[in-house]
Amino acid sequence: MMTLAAIELNNTFLFKFLKFGVVGFSGLIVDFGVTYLCKEKLKIHKYISSSLGFIVATTTNYTLNRYWTFNNHDAASITQFGKFFVISLVGLFLSNTLIYLLNDKLKWNFYVAKACAIVIISLWNFFANYLYTFSS
Repeated sequence: MMTLAAIELNNTFLFKFLKFGVVGFSGLIVDFGVTYLCKEKLKIHKYISSSLGFIVATTTNYTLNRYWTFNNHDAASITQFGKFFVISLVGLFLSNTLIYLLNDKLKWNFYVAKACAIVIISLWNFFANYLYTFSS
């Protein structure tokens, strides 16, 4: 068992990280689905579409992570969702910044840029939520 700052690297932590990844993958499908629908079918601007996908995925991810990943039944769910949402907003800002750099500046495919951003931002989201939102 290894301790890193306020994180104890044990089986419980690793299982939560794995569950977070499963939830994140489901969120990825929701995020890409909403983004694709808005951008390609409804012709909404790519950053608005991406943000809408992110917000819908964040809401579903919060619910799944709260009850399944972190098994948290804290009565203060509004406060907890506020924390989760603030962390997600920081993630959204970072995600859109990465998409801008990779897609607009480096001319990568939009969806490849979005996928890269999701991988990076998922790490931010997990550790921030583990240490702040769902900590006991």
